Amino acid sequence: MRFQFFPLRFEFIARESLFFPPGKAANILRGAFGLIFKRLACVPECHDASTCERRGICPYARVFEPASTGTGPSGLSYWPRPFVFRARHLDGRTIQPDESFHFDLHVFSLQPGILDYFIRTFAELAREGVGPRRGKAELQSVKRFAFEDLDEQILYPAAADVVPEPATLDLARVSPATHRIRVDFLSPTELKHERSIADRPEFPILFGRIRDRISTLRALYGPGPLEIDFRALGDRSAGVSITRCEVQRQEADRRSTRTGQSHSIGGFIGFAEYQGELTEFLPYLEAARWVGVGRQAVWGKGEISVQPLP
Repeated sequence: MRFQFFPLRFEFIARESLFFPPGKAANILRGAFGLIFKRLACVPECHDASTCERRGICPYARVFEPASTGTGPSGLSYWPRPFVFRARHLDGRTIQPDESFHFDLHVFSLQPGILDYFIRTFAELAREGVGPRRGKAELQSVKRFAFEDLDEQILYPAAADVVPEPATLDLARVSPATHRIRVDFLSPTELKHERSIADRPEFPILFGRIRDRISTLRALYGPGPLEIDFRALGDRSAGVSITRCEVQRQEADRRSTRTGQSHSIGGFIGFAEYQGELTEFLPYLEAARWVGVGRQAVWGKGEISVQPLP
């Protein structure tokens, strides 16, 4: 039982001064990416991705404004986007001319040719200017991380015949017996439970949101949903309890360029320690490092790390 994706690093050289406001680097990158991606990928008659008759094959509609066509998981009017940003190290930073900087992007679509659009879009974005000051930069390289037994792969600049090779997470691998772990919530996290936002990351809620997100991404952009007993896994996760929890709310907001309205992109950060029969859940928890968990993961929310405890 595998989950495949492309963990990418985009590396740049600043040609002018760039500034990323605190807590908003990923949002700035995502918004600018959408505007330029639409310009590069959409045909002139496609004015609205939500009503575009070509949305099943339109790269922009499939990646940036995915919506149900009646073939995906039930209950999803709007599909999760097949990528997440990892750019919190840029929050609040000013990049000086000739200084290098990077961000990571994890892409979950295995559709051929999609990565070319990401590369073209960010190369154009750098030329036009990044951030509120519109500082110009130059894309230097795009790499697929070295991952387990895969060597690093250079995707840009690269020969025309280079075929990107995805990384693979084995969700069924046998892990050492584990009974205590610590989960660090590295970026603001919001977990929905029974139509509201959970105050604490109780393990059944945390695991349930990770499991469902991985299965949904795999169903929409990969070979199909996870072939697991969802209910049985959920029942067993209820046997894992929190032994220590230190989280606090971090506020942040974003302004929509389309509507002009402000929306919260905050959540809790901190850590929680769990105890119980955790072994079978570890591959899912470690996968959440790459896919994120909870609401608005595309902005880099819900990034976690996991470590066993003695």
